[in-house]
Amino acid sequence: MAMNSPKPLRVLVVDDTVLYRKIVSDVLAELPDVEVVGSAHNGKAAITKLASLKPDLLTLDIEMPEMNGLEVLDHIQQHAPHIGAIMLSTLTQEGGAMTMKALELGAFDFIPKPQSGGMAENRKKIEAAIAPMLQAFRRSARIPGIRKAKAPPAKAGAIASGRRPTLAAPRRLPATLKRSKAEIVAIGISTGGPKALARMLPMIPKNLGVPIVIVQHMPPMFTRSLANSLAAKCQIAVREAKQGEAIEPNTALIAPGGKQMKIVAGADGTTRTIKITDDPPENSCKPSVDYLFRSVAHHYVGRATGVIMTGMGSDGTDGLKLMKQNGATIIAQDEASCVVFGMPKEAAESGLADAVVPLNQIADTIVKTVRMG
Repeated sequence: MAMNSPKPLRVLVVDDTVLYRKIVSDVLAELPDVEVVGSAHNGKAAITKLASLKPDLLTLDIEMPEMNGLEVLDHIQQHAPHIGAIMLSTLTQEGGAMTMKALELGAFDFIPKPQSGGMAENRKKIEAAIAPMLQAFRRSARIPGIRKAKAPPAKAGAIASGRRPTLAAPRRLPATLKRSKAEIVAIGISTGGPKALARMLPMIPKNLGVPIVIVQHMPPMFTRSLANSLAAKCQIAVREAKQGEAIEPNTALIAPGGKQMKIVAGADGTTRTIKITDDPPENSCKPSVDYLFRSVAHHYVGRATGVIMTGMGSDGTDGLKLMKQNGATIIAQDEASCVVFGMPKEAAESGLADAVVPLNQIADTIVKTVRMG
């Protein structure tokens, strides 16, 4: 196979609505190196077509009669785990909860179904969302087993695999800054995030002693479902952040979808509170990791831990650099355990990170930064 002529990505479109089957099929048909191999009007019909059509990926409506998207996803995870899935989800509380389950079951990502607008407008929205997703899926699918890759060699300042990670000594910090134990943990994450957080956050002990603030790239409604899902699994409290609330130890606050979140000084000058804004997107993201990380860098000089995890794009890179300049400890997820090695890539490869660790070691590494001294 020539390098400049990749094999087309074979996609099966599954939706019980004729309109969405047409919109998604038309969008995919115009994308380079994508082949629509067929469509199905429900999950049961989709499963009967897997053997003959041999898709690489399903676009999968989450709410369908006879057999819903979760049931289809469960089937392919058991019988055809090499087939990926991108969910099409409704912007409802029930749709959000089902989407979280789908992502934890192994769906690559999801697209919210447009709730208004004409066919042409909705087609543009779906195209803008799905095109970069398919590129990211194609890159991840070239890794054997989709999500398993040979780990890159550990670099200076990185952490190789082992039972107990150790933090590298701080480097290139201004002489005026002395790094001490972290008093806050800030996490940025995107594609693959709900499943990664569902594995990592339950490993954080209930007595961590500091707050955690999280930006997960998601639209409105879904971040609340994510917070509810994580809260049921974690030892610490987890909830969607609200305007004006004080940050508290042993509590993880998730930025609400479609808004920006930052940390500001409380009225008493000592407490720190959450500010939710409608400021513009950054890096096409709202919420944006950079937006949150900047505020952490300013309010916790030498007393913060920044964590950058799986996700498309580069949101978070500039914020991490500022945090590092202000004495923060930086942890990056390693390539082998990322669904998409986009957001952590710069931190991991440039030496910005003090620790580059697999997903199952991130919680332990966080704890070490909080309890160092």
